[in-house]
Amino acid sequence: MNPTDDTNGNGIIFNIQKYSVHDGPGIRTVVFLKGCPLRCEWCSNPESQATRIQLAYNTGRCLGLSQCVRCVEMCLSGAISRGEDDRIVIDRALCAECTRDCTSVCPSNALITYGVRRTVREVLRTVEQDSLFYARSGGGMTLSGGEPLMQGDFALALLREARKRRIGTAVETCGHVQWETLDEACRLTRTLLFDLKHVDPARHEAGTGVTSTLILENFRRVMEHHPKLHVMVRTPVIPGFNDDEAAISAILDVLAPYPHVEYSLLPYHRLGTQKYHFLGREAPMGEVKLDDKRMASLSRLVAARRG
Repeated sequence: MNPTDDTNGNGIIFNIQKYSVHDGPGIRTVVFLKGCPLRCEWCSNPESQATRIQLAYNTGRCLGLSQCVRCVEMCLSGAISRGEDDRIVIDRALCAECTRDCTSVCPSNALITYGVRRTVREVLRTVEQDSLFYARSGGGMTLSGGEPLMQGDFALALLREARKRRIGTAVETCGHVQWETLDEACRLTRTLLFDLKHVDPARHEAGTGVTSTLILENFRRVMEHHPKLHVMVRTPVIPGFNDDEAAISAILDVLAPYPHVEYSLLPYHRLGTQKYHFLGREAPMGEVKLDDKRMASLSRLVAARRG
């Protein structure tokens, strides 16, 4: 392969979402890459956290062992066995996550995979299908996740190839990535969507599994080294984590030297809860809801501070 040819580079994605209007300017196609260094309790895409391809089980679609035992017979690792209530049980410690065999024989698609390996060429072929919409709206391709820059070589190859094809790009990041990768991504993209969840290192670690130290350092580096880059900062407002004026005010203090940076609050939602169960996990946040009045109060605070 020609060393300057990125089209054969490959990585693992779990979705390509067309016609998005919330992930950068204009109409966009969002490419979701697997893998994330954070373990946010409120994560709405738990299938994005691991970099590997994963097996998921939707019990509502399963025909039941009284009608079908194909997956049990097909599983060579012994990870799929008979359980109670006419349903299978998956021992994920034994599961090799080969996923090709058990999912291929499931007639109801109760067993599915999260993740597929694709080349840069294959991804861009899908993205280019909507080039007309990008041209008219100022949109393009957004890399998301998970954390897309965890698969740094793949993400950067996608950005370089999109640039060659004159497709506008955006990157969503949690900020907890190597500076060298983030720096190169900033050079290749038009828009950076940067999440700031909490300033306090201990509180950030309690909610996400990592401190805020590297994230804040990387944000300041972006501001210093890429002052002309279109940056959009977002804060997901999470009950019991940062849904108070002190937490949001601290983030606004970080943003104060950069009035050109766009800032928005994203209200917590429980979408994605079912996917935890498909992966054999419990949703950490349970049935918690965001208080509408508190969200409105925080929105007024942002409006007053950011104008």
